[in-house]
Amino acid sequence: MKTKQIVKRLFLIGLCIGLSADWAQGRPEDQVMERVRFDQNLDAALPLEVEFTNHDGETIAFGHLFGERPVIIVPMYFNCPMLCGLIVNGLLDSLREVAFDAGEDFHVAVISFDPRETASLAEANRQAFLERYDRPGTEAGIHFLVGEEPSIRAVMDTIGFHYEWVPEINDFAHASGIVLATPEGRLSRYFYGILYPPRDVRLGLVEASENRIGSAVDRLMLFCYQYDPATAQYGLLIHRVVNAAAASTATLLAAFVFIMLRMEKQRKIHPSSQPAEPS
Repeated sequence: MKTKQIVKRLFLIGLCIGLSADWAQGRPEDQVMERVRFDQNLDAALPLEVEFTNHDGETIAFGHLFGERPVIIVPMYFNCPMLCGLIVNGLLDSLREVAFDAGEDFHVAVISFDPRETASLAEANRQAFLERYDRPGTEAGIHFLVGEEPSIRAVMDTIGFHYEWVPEINDFAHASGIVLATPEGRLSRYFYGILYPPRDVRLGLVEASENRIGSAVDRLMLFCYQYDPATAQYGLLIHRVVNAAAASTATLLAAFVFIMLRMEKQRKIHPSSQPAEPS
């Protein structure tokens, strides 16, 4: 077998060994990520009767936002140190490219799933959103809401948004995405991750405005978690591959040294024939 083939096989063997060892460790973030997800509950009816506190400090029924226009629901929390800002920025980037105007054609409902957050914090984040959206007259269509645990859970469970408080890091683990709902309050379409193509968002709003339910989409989410911040759904696997690649590199180097030493030893035992010196 050629040396190149031997090296390649040794690398693959080392990679598999590294993956197996890392997979078997049962790291704590793996256990959390098994419970953190964003399911697609298309056509589910939202609990429009639950109450939230809006950015003005007023108590409103969630159904107050529905009836005439579709609603973009954004699950996040305002003190998030990592992913939530990217979700909002992704939505803003998309909405700035969409001809429809908030308030006139649709509503945006940004809902904090942290019951400790306040209306004043919601208002500060709403003002930052409006400044970047930069469309005068759309203020009535942008809602930042906080609420108590029962109301939050009722909405989050309905949209399939499963998050978890992690005491070890004093923070939340959660996925990323937004949901479109019809004026009747039924879930119409999901957008995962932090980038929402303007054309797809526009078509989703048209679809939702007609009370039509879209089809399920592939789940390619980002997860916000201290152990693996702002990484793709496959981030844990990538982390394992990187670790395994490091392990396989060590294995490869050790094997290479062994092969070179053995070849050197063979040359000393069986020296290659040399041409005779001319007389």
